[in-house]
Amino acid sequence: MISLQDLPVLSASTVSTIILLLVGTYTIWASTGYRFSANAPKRLKEGYPIFGTLRFFTARWDLFQHAKAQTPSGNFSFFVGKHPVIGLTGEKARHVFFQSRDLGFTEGYAVLFGQSPNTLKTKPGEAIDTDQKFAGPGGFFIKRMTHMISSANFGRNLPKLLKDTRFRINELDQNPTGITDPFESIYMIVYQLTMRMVGCDDIADNQELLMKTLRYYEKIDSSATPIAVMYPWFPSPAVVKRTYAASRLYMIVNKIVEERKKTGVKGDDPLQYLIEQGDSMFRIIEFIIGALFAGLLNSGINAAWVLTYLANDSHWRQKVLEEVKTVAAKYSTNPSAPLVDQLDEVPFEAWESEFPLIDLCLKDSIRLQALGTAFRKNISTKAIPVGDGEVIDPGAIATYHLGDVHLDPKIYPNPTQWDPSRYFPEKAEDKKVPLGWLGWGVGRHPCLGMRFAKLENNVIIAYFTAMFDYELTDKTGKPVQGTPDVDFNGRSAMKPHVHPYVKYTRRT
Repeated sequence: MISLQDLPVLSASTVSTIILLLVGTYTIWASTGYRFSANAPKRLKEGYPIFGTLRFFTARWDLFQHAKAQTPSGNFSFFVGKHPVIGLTGEKARHVFFQSRDLGFTEGYAVLFGQSPNTLKTKPGEAIDTDQKFAGPGGFFIKRMTHMISSANFGRNLPKLLKDTRFRINELDQNPTGITDPFESIYMIVYQLTMRMVGCDDIADNQELLMKTLRYYEKIDSSATPIAVMYPWFPSPAVVKRTYAASRLYMIVNKIVEERKKTGVKGDDPLQYLIEQGDSMFRIIEFIIGALFAGLLNSGINAAWVLTYLANDSHWRQKVLEEVKTVAAKYSTNPSAPLVDQLDEVPFEAWESEFPLIDLCLKDSIRLQALGTAFRKNISTKAIPVGDGEVIDPGAIATYHLGDVHLDPKIYPNPTQWDPSRYFPEKAEDKKVPLGWLGWGVGRHPCLGMRFAKLENNVIIAYFTAMFDYELTDKTGKPVQGTPDVDFNGRSAMKPHVHPYVKYTRRT
């Protein structure tokens, strides 16, 4: 018998080589089962046998622009690991992408976010995605989220949201430097409000837990590395990190649930609703992480960008201030009170509908910041035509870069400039072509959290503007001209590489 001592000791480099060989062997074996059809868009002449087209991860917008110029129709095909992907551009393909019932939303995102869905084969040509039970139409996530963002819940939670925002604004007022990085302070307000609406009060009320859970959430968000996406079964550092962060979140929420059961003290928050629905701890954590991902990743960054743009633009800053004054005066019972106090009396309906200029500020921020790629998967057994004789093959993932329309100079002149007046009736640049603005989702998959995203942005910008006069500066408080460059190659809204600062002074 061979003992453990008789086995050779392998060096780290040898182990790494073996792992890469195994991964390569698996990939070559797995990818041989799929070939693009003759009618699929032209294949890109770049990429590697094992990993596919790596620019899809490192420079996505550059990849789309290059590929569009290299193919007759502007559409193109490539591999991400073993996954067949078809990139779409132009008006015809855009319409098919957002309107076709044969393109699955959940299935597309699951694969290219490192979460390959499990499928149950029922009969030839048919597959039921088990993830549909969670995130698909009528699934667990949609049902729970629909309840939490109902008007009744919004109205009931509004006082808490206003109180949270006032608390954070007052914190800034106590800062002796009078300078803040909006991608920290404003981002944190959005996280707290989102936790309040889709998580639990125990965390939203506790600064230490807020910071701790935010760090775990960001670890999960950053785990969608190329290896984790292409080989979700491989225990890469990103997958290990994601598993660890999710387990820590599980323990934090589980402790809160167990404490409520032990004491018999019920909360008045989304967590209590999930508990009373009989949801398992796994489902509760899955929901909270998913809801935070949907509610924070774009909303937190966009709210920070809106304040950054306003701090750099005195014209729009003044217009927003006038709008805030008008709404506050309409509902305040004490017109001599400070403007920030008058806002406390604004009702829920007005927060939703009576800040159109702030809404336009957010709209053009979204056009510039939310420039990632959308995904769908052909879940049917037939090829889906996208124009010019080309098709999306069965089983292929379709992807569309929002910059294809949002950065089109024929639709949006000087497209990299932030300009909320683009949407004034006399310009209506977003109406020049069908599906000319995609920020809240269109077609069969509109953004479920749109109302809440707009509400929290209105509240944060209105309260900050009511409390302070402000301008864009560097970290020392020296005024600067121009906002940071936007990285259009990001996979979603991103914090700028060089953070801006906002210097603020209390209004008298």
